[in-house]
Amino acid sequence: MTTNVISLVSIGAHPTSGRPRRAEQDARAVELGLQLAGDSLQVLHAGDVNEPTLRSYLGMGLPQLHVLEQPAGSDALPVLSDYLREAGAHVVLTGSQAETGEGSGMLPFLLAEQLGWPLIVGLAQVESIDGGIAHVLQALPRGQRRRLKVRLPFLATVDNAAPKPRQSAYGPAQRGELAAHDVEVEHDELFTGAVLQPAKPRPKRLKVIKAKSGADRMKAATAKASGGGGQVLKGLTPEAGAEAILKLLIEEGVVR
Repeated sequence: MTTNVISLVSIGAHPTSGRPRRAEQDARAVELGLQLAGDSLQVLHAGDVNEPTLRSYLGMGLPQLHVLEQPAGSDALPVLSDYLREAGAHVVLTGSQAETGEGSGMLPFLLAEQLGWPLIVGLAQVESIDGGIAHVLQALPRGQRRRLKVRLPFLATVDNAAPKPRQSAYGPAQRGELAAHDVEVEHDELFTGAVLQPAKPRPKRLKVIKAKSGADRMKAATAKASGGGGQVLKGLTPEAGAEAILKLLIEEGVVR
């Protein structure tokens, strides 16, 4: 049985300039799909068929890219789920989070829930697919891998540990076809009423002492602190002590 593999792609943004580009993790999803299915891979996008950035995916050697035409602010979830059902997809690959728009990272979870499929988070490699069962490697922190067995069909988010995407070539990008599909547009009312703003940097984490054994933790807890930058508060009123603690938290970036 031929495995029907579909990779979902979106429009990315350069982290410094903000200019449109192919999304990094989506490009890895396409690369992994090409290694699995070759020329039979389907690549799917929900949005504007005239977006020139889509051709950077075609430049990876794709003969065609399917586009579910819908304006900005539309809900991609229902049209994607309908298409995947009708296409008879067995494996759906996608990035973990969009680089533009809402970027909540919830689409893969909502899509898997609506389809009733298992979801693998952080896919690094598909080792084999045989008899309706896929053997895959899931990326874990610190370079570790977990071998999983999952029944088809399934959806997976691709991790940065997945194969690096090939470069996009100009010739194939111009020769490839952008196939538009008319779909019923559903407006995302929640996103339409939302106010987008740049993400704020996370507060600086307080120093945490790491120890492997109980003895090391006891030593760290009882050892005399090195360095003379601390301040001992004695004989202060509760209000003065609270102000000093608040000042420290503000300096450490915990409270803004």
